[in-house]
Amino acid sequence: MKSPILALTLALCAGAAAQAATPALVIHGGAGVIAKEITPAREKEVRATLERALREGYAVLKAGGSSLDAVDKAITTMEDSGTFNAGRGAVFNHDGRNELDAAVMDGATLRAGSVANVHTVKNPILLARAVLDQSPHVMLVGEGAEIFARSVGMTPVPPSYFYTETRWRELQDALKEEREKAADPKTVPHHGTVGAVALDQAGHLAAGTSTGGITNKRYGRVGDSPIIGAGTYADAKCAVSATGWGEFFIRATAAHDICARVEYRGDSLKEAARAVVMDVIPRLGGDGGVIAMDDQGHITTPYDTEGMFRGWIDTDGTMHIAIFAEK
Repeated sequence: MKSPILALTLALCAGAAAQAATPALVIHGGAGVIAKEITPAREKEVRATLERALREGYAVLKAGGSSLDAVDKAITTMEDSGTFNAGRGAVFNHDGRNELDAAVMDGATLRAGSVANVHTVKNPILLARAVLDQSPHVMLVGEGAEIFARSVGMTPVPPSYFYTETRWRELQDALKEEREKAADPKTVPHHGTVGAVALDQAGHLAAGTSTGGITNKRYGRVGDSPIIGAGTYADAKCAVSATGWGEFFIRATAAHDICARVEYRGDSLKEAARAVVMDVIPRLGGDGGVIAMDDQGHITTPYDTEGMFRGWIDTDGTMHIAIFAEK
């Protein structure tokens, strides 16, 4: 039998170990950024939104909150902003509707929740979290996901909530090109997603991703963002959120592949993420990027497009925001 003093010492050591990690947070607002399309006003808006999302998510971590809560906070900030292709700024499908997808995963337990093809959910990432916390399932889609949202107290928003003039013009341009040039569907812009990965004080990782998909999409198309292992994945040692051409990230099970390379091959996080983003995905014919973090707080953000909206607060507490390659 352990003595009371020994038992207390062990308990204190265990508590200290659980609080040993230094929190960190990394977010993205989508890959595929083209320099000539970024006006000074657009860059200012993007940087302000990324900074706000980082500050709000990081505040959760500094207060002792969970990595899941920090991911939710950062992503809801981006969903609400109208700045990115998620939540209020989501793109329109071929029929002029918004179809929203999201997923979240807890690395400590491998619990996950995801939703796809929802139309009236203000914050899809919070619905994905509700699936994780309040249902026996991992993924809900369409009408069933909408019913579940109402059952957990989420008030639907009208379709007009998601409307932005920029996204509507993008759809009209895509439809015009389709009519006039018989455009190949594969040439339709396919980038635009938001995501977050966090490490909390307990040393637990979490990842989340939210998107409106691709402009002019048809037939209830679902990309990689809500698919666990493709666009979103977290385990005890590694967490990833992806952005890019979803069909190829699904085929490569990209997010899980990165973490598997860390776990089974002993690759560094940077090596693993770079191999998948710069070699595997392009070899299949796709492009995009990821944000990733390991359980030591190391962060990497590789992409093979011209740019990727991204930001992070590292274990030193320093904030970084970038769009194109760092100089």
